[in-house]
Amino acid sequence: MRAARGRAAGSAPGGELDAGRFEPPCPRCGEPLAPGLVDEEAPLDPRNVYAATKLAQEHLAAAWARAVGGYAVSLRYHNVYGPGMPRDTPYAGVASLFRSALARGEAPRVFEDGGQRRDFVHVRDVAAANALALSGAQDGPEGALRAFNVGSGEPHTVGELAAEPALASGGPASVTTGEYRLGDVRHITASSRRLRDELGWKPEVRFAEGVAEFATASLRG
Repeated sequence: MRAARGRAAGSAPGGELDAGRFEPPCPRCGEPLAPGLVDEEAPLDPRNVYAATKLAQEHLAAAWARAVGGYAVSLRYHNVYGPGMPRDTPYAGVASLFRSALARGEAPRVFEDGGQRRDFVHVRDVAAANALALSGAQDGPEGALRAFNVGSGEPHTVGELAAEPALASGGPASVTTGEYRLGDVRHITASSRRLRDELGWKPEVRFAEGVAEFATASLRG
């Protein structure tokens, strides 16, 4: 099973999260879950406002396609990183937060135990996916929306993302705080097989290469 359970807003203080037990158990048997890749057919269950707005955008695009006989493509980006990310903003994702901290000479702060798994995909690979989606949309069926995950397919932990740029840039080592945010998902990684099979896309930038570049890349103010 995939371990993608969110932290519900009703979680009781002093419970599993406060005790530092961050891995979600199976809701039926209580055993640990094995994280896996999530494809586009997985049930849609947004756990926070940000996720709900992204799903709403897909519904609006699908409604437009049906109404006018158009074809819409939805690219579901996973954790994008790379040169030119905005600095000092919580809206650009954890990679921007870590890189901004290093630019200030501060240690990146990692929530939970740093073991959260994510799919970090380089911005150049995302740009290539956009170009292919635009060209492929010309041949799409009328009145339909097609969703594609855009991810590297290689899960890495948030702790890795914090540690590697610090090491590559000679900055302060990351600090694991044990803090958590309600609504966060423990593990979420993508299967991008549909994008590969239907549009011929494949990621070119490996994690180690991309993170080493990102460690010293310029950020947008």
